[in-house]
Amino acid sequence: RIERSEIEETGDYDLEGLFVRIAHAVDSIGAKRVVLDTLEVLFAGLNDHAILRAELRRLFRWLKDRHLTAIVTAERGPAGELSRHGIEEYVSDCVIALDHRVTQQISTRRLRVVKYRGSHHGANEYPFLIDEGGLAVFPITSLGLDYAAPRGHVSSGIQGLDKALDGRGFLRGSSVLVTGTAGTGKTSMAAGFASSACARGQRCLYFSMEESPDQIVRNMSSIGLALERWRRRGLLRIQSSRPTLYGLETHLAAVYKAVNEFDPQVIVMDPLTNLDAAGSDRDATAVLTRLLDFLKSRRITSVFTSLVSSHADPEHSEVGVSSWMDTWLLLRTLETEGVRHRGIYIVKSRGMAHSDRIHALRFTSRGLRVEDPIRVPT
Repeated sequence: RIERSEIEETGDYDLEGLFVRIAHAVDSIGAKRVVLDTLEVLFAGLNDHAILRAELRRLFRWLKDRHLTAIVTAERGPAGELSRHGIEEYVSDCVIALDHRVTQQISTRRLRVVKYRGSHHGANEYPFLIDEGGLAVFPITSLGLDYAAPRGHVSSGIQGLDKALDGRGFLRGSSVLVTGTAGTGKTSMAAGFASSACARGQRCLYFSMEESPDQIVRNMSSIGLALERWRRRGLLRIQSSRPTLYGLETHLAAVYKAVNEFDPQVIVMDPLTNLDAAGSDRDATAVLTRLLDFLKSRRITSVFTSLVSSHADPEHSEVGVSSWMDTWLLLRTLETEGVRHRGIYIVKSRGMAHSDRIHALRFTSRGLRVEDPIRVPT
């Protein structure tokens, strides 16, 4: 401890005593790394900052001469400067700035590599997580449009829908958007796709932002989807969290971490529209674009659901990412002769022929069924 109340300062001084103590500790255990946390205690305990700054330069040279890797922490300056005393960042080889920002009452930790001598490095801000697994940082800049396009198809989990999609289902590694008003069957269709993937022996990662895992399992059992058995076999992992729990960037980092840990072949995110509560529409669109790039680079087939307002144009996605999706399914409700019918329409499906009719969508005890086109009387 270096307490100002325990120090009487007279004449010139140096930090030779600190060097001796560090050298003794290093030699005692054969250390290769040294952590100094934090430099502020030196400036708070000693008044002559000119001498202290000169001694700090000597300390850094001393550490290099002994081939020690040193991690030194310091406080940010009052006006946003990288350091409070304006010397630490100049004598360091690598400077990492940490920031804890609150936007719309949602906090996000961010990290930026300010400089790194002798190395190429990303200069953007990256979110990072501190959880039971330690500290995790994920570079989330866009990966570009250079990922491969895998061959082959995967079933949607609904035979009639596969038939409408050129008889083969979704393209492997593609992104699928399912939109519709409340009660049209978006979650049921996404769960059916997840169950079908697990039945093929593929791992599925299911992100829910409205229901708990047990609630999803219970509700889907009413239409014959036994999701619990896939959870027991380790093929299905359901992660539920409120969108307001994190900021958008932290949500994206959490998805990266889950994908790296579980290594799924398919992903379901239900629903995308809830992310609007964690940030603006523009920020949500930017984050989802980077998410799509990441999933495509990993060749993961993904299904996203999106709620559409009953007063909005049905061929409109609230989160504004429909143009980046490979397949877009629109669920609708149609009323004929006092009867409410559910219908499904394929707005687009890149790379394959597909039906241009509105097909009937029915709930049964054995899952969803897509049947012949609905005939709407004129």
